[in-house]
Amino acid sequence: LLTAVAIMLEDGINAPVFYRQTRVGFRGKNFQVVKFRSMRVDAEKAGAQWAQANDTRVTRVGAIVRKLRIDELPQLLNVLRGDMSFVGPRPERPEFVANLSAQIPYYQERHFVKPGITGWAQVCYPYGASEIDAAEKLQYDLYYVKNHSLLFDIMILLQTAEVVDISALCTVCAVLLIDGALSERESAAARWASRNTCGSVLVSGSG
Repeated sequence: LLTAVAIMLEDGINAPVFYRQTRVGFRGKNFQVVKFRSMRVDAEKAGAQWAQANDTRVTRVGAIVRKLRIDELPQLLNVLRGDMSFVGPRPERPEFVANLSAQIPYYQERHFVKPGITGWAQVCYPYGASEIDAAEKLQYDLYYVKNHSLLFDIMILLQTAEVVDISALCTVCAVLLIDGALSERESAAARWASRNTCGSVLVSGSG
């Protein structure tokens, strides 16, 4: 809820809080993933592209929720629908999967298990933003596919919780910072309007 409020405070009440995107899931089946929006509404007007470090399309609130992986939380709906699991390889977009499968051997084998909200590659490797990163992360994904178990899943979830535990505090800070900036802007506008009103009264009074 705090994340949704922070997004609306930054981008306006009419701006979408969530976004849906096609991803490749279990055995190569496409599904619609649901996430908190962390980029500008027009982020992909030029088509699908990798997210980069310090990506200018990422909003201020988006930078926080991406760092703490809060943007992934709405994917609980995908887990309930059966499209995803709590733990598994990160689901990628069909455009990227087609390209990566042609260039990286065994890439399709990561689809032998359901994709996850978190995973071994997500815990062990920084956010991937290129084909080179995808090749590196594949090593962790294949290790998970070969060795996944309940105990392994619990270990990954515990490591993920270490990152997400402070999410509420950071989200509150983001809300307060944005709300403070908006309040200051409104106060400045009110002072400007007050000065103009006083000026109008003085002018009309002198006539």
